[in-house]
Amino acid sequence: MCFVSEMSEQQQGCELDQDQLCCPICLDILKEPVTLNCGHSFCSSCIKGYWDHEDTGVYCCPHCRESFSPRPVLRKNTLLAELVMKLSSTAAQQSPAASAAPLYAGPADVACDFCTGARRRKALMSCLTCLASYCETHLQPHYNVPVLKKHKLVPATDKLQEKMCSSHDKLMELFCRTDQQSICYLCTMDEHKGHDTVSAAAEKAEKQKQLVTSQEEVQQKIQEKKKELKDLRQVLEALNRSADAAVEASDRIFSEMKVSIERRRGELKQLIRDQQQNAVAQTEALLRQQEQTLEQLERRHAELEELSNTEDIITFIQSFQSLSSSTGSPVSPSVVVCPLRSFTDVTDVVSGLRDQLDNLLTTTWPQISNRVCAVDVDDPAEPQTRKDFLQYSCPLSLDINTISRNLTLSEEKRKVTVTRQQQPYPDNAERFVGYAQVLCTEGLSERRYWEVERSGRDAAIAVCYKDTNRRDMFGYNDKSWSLVCNSNGCWFIHNSVDTKVSGPVSSRVGVYLDHKAGTLSFYSVSDTMTLLHTVQTTFTQPLYPGIGLWYLNYGDTAELCKTW
Repeated sequence: MCFVSEMSEQQQGCELDQDQLCCPICLDILKEPVTLNCGHSFCSSCIKGYWDHEDTGVYCCPHCRESFSPRPVLRKNTLLAELVMKLSSTAAQQSPAASAAPLYAGPADVACDFCTGARRRKALMSCLTCLASYCETHLQPHYNVPVLKKHKLVPATDKLQEKMCSSHDKLMELFCRTDQQSICYLCTMDEHKGHDTVSAAAEKAEKQKQLVTSQEEVQQKIQEKKKELKDLRQVLEALNRSADAAVEASDRIFSEMKVSIERRRGELKQLIRDQQQNAVAQTEALLRQQEQTLEQLERRHAELEELSNTEDIITFIQSFQSLSSSTGSPVSPSVVVCPLRSFTDVTDVVSGLRDQLDNLLTTTWPQISNRVCAVDVDDPAEPQTRKDFLQYSCPLSLDINTISRNLTLSEEKRKVTVTRQQQPYPDNAERFVGYAQVLCTEGLSERRYWEVERSGRDAAIAVCYKDTNRRDMFGYNDKSWSLVCNSNGCWFIHNSVDTKVSGPVSSRVGVYLDHKAGTLSFYSVSDTMTLLHTVQTTFTQPLYPGIGLWYLNYGDTAELCKTW
C-alpha cells in the first residue's frame, strides 16, 4: 500500500498539469481556450454562455469573481490551445481505446480512488488486496511492479467492502459449506472451526457446474415452452378458424331453415287465400240463387193476397183458375246452414307445428351446447385433495316442482326430511310419485363437485337426466345413476344393476362429475376422502343431482352441503 502511495505521488505532477488544462465551468479539457484579464482560462463557448445567462452589465470571472465592464473581448489563448492539442495527441497514441472511452466517471461509474482534481477518472479495475479502484493510468503499477502483480484484480466495483469479512476485515476468500456463507481464513479458526470449508474459487467452480446444469434445464424448458407456444398459437388459429366456420355454417343452416319456413308460410297463405276465394264464390252464388227464389215467393204471395181480397165472385173464380193453372210456387234446393265454418283448424295445426319445433329445439339444444362446451384447450389435471375438489363446487338448490309428497323442503331449499303426512304439493308432471325423491334445479354439463350429508338409515345420492321416469327409483333405469348408503354398506345402481361397493361408510358423500370425460365418482368424506366408486361412460344430456330417502323412515334427512 505504501508503494502505491509513492507511485501516486510521483505521477501527481503529470496529473496536475493535465488538470490545469480543464475548464473550470465544464470541468473538461479546454476547447478553443480563451483567457481573461485576471489570467484564468475557459472554453470560449462556456464563458460566453455563462455571461449570456448572467447578463447584468457587469461581467465577472467565474473562478476568482473579478469584475469587468464593459464586457471583455475574448481572445484565443494560442499556447493553451497547442498544449491541449499535444495532450490529446499523446493520449491517443498511448491508448487509443482509452481515448475513445469516456475520460471521467459519470454518476453510474466507479471513480478512481487515486485521481485528484475537480473530477476523477473512470476506474477500470478494482484491487481486492488494496481495496481500491484504479483508472487506466493509476492501474499501470499493478501490471509493472512485481509485488503488485500478485494482487487480485476484478472489474471495477463499488462494493469492495461487501467482499470483506465484517468480523476480521479480511477478504472473504473461503466458503463455508456447513453454514453456506463466504468467510475469511481467520473465520476457520473460531466460529467456523471444524466446518466444511473450501476456497471461494473451488466453490465457484462447483456452483459453476450447477449453474451449467441449471442453464441446460432452463434452456430445455425454454425450448419446451417455445414448442408449447407454437402449438398453442396453432391451436388458437385452428380454434378461430373452426369457430368462424361453425358460426358461418350455423348461420347458413338457420337461414336455410328460415327460408324453408318462409316458403311454407307463403304456400300456406296462398292455399288459404285460394280456398277462401273458392268458398266465397260458392257461397255468393248460392246466396244469389236463394235471393231470387225469395223474390219470386214474395211476388206470388202478393198475388194470392190480392185474390183473397176480391169480392166479385166471377172475377175471383176466373183469377183463381188462372193462378192455379200457372206455374206453382218457385222451388229451389233447400240449404242446410251448418255452424260457422272457419280456418281455425288450420291455425291449430300450425300451432302444433310450432310446438313440435320448440320441443325439438329444446331437446337438441343441450346436445348442441355440449358439443360447443366440449371444445376445450386446457384439460385440467384430476383433483387429488378435497381442496382440489372444492374448486369445482357450485351452488345447488332442490327443485320443489320435482319433490315427492313424502318429503318436506327447508326454506333454503337444500334439506329434505321424510314426513309421515303427505304434503299438499300441486300436481306436476315433473314430480316424483311413489318414491321419496327430489332433483336439483341445476343441470350440470361441466366439471362439478358437491356433497350430501345424510342423517338416518337409508339414502340415495344420484344424478339423472331431466327426462328420467318420475315413477322409477333412482338407478332403476338407463337415465339415472345412484349410490345407496345405509348402515350395512353402499351399493351403486344403474339400469337396475346393483354393484356392492367396499369402503368406509360416512354420513357425508362427495360426488365429482366430469361431464366431458364421462366420469362420475362417489367419495366417502370425513377427515380424508376415500373413493367408493367411479363410473366411466358417455353422457348425452346435462345431469341433475338428486336425493332419495326411504319413505317409511320418518324423520330421516339429507342435505346439500354448502361447499361453494
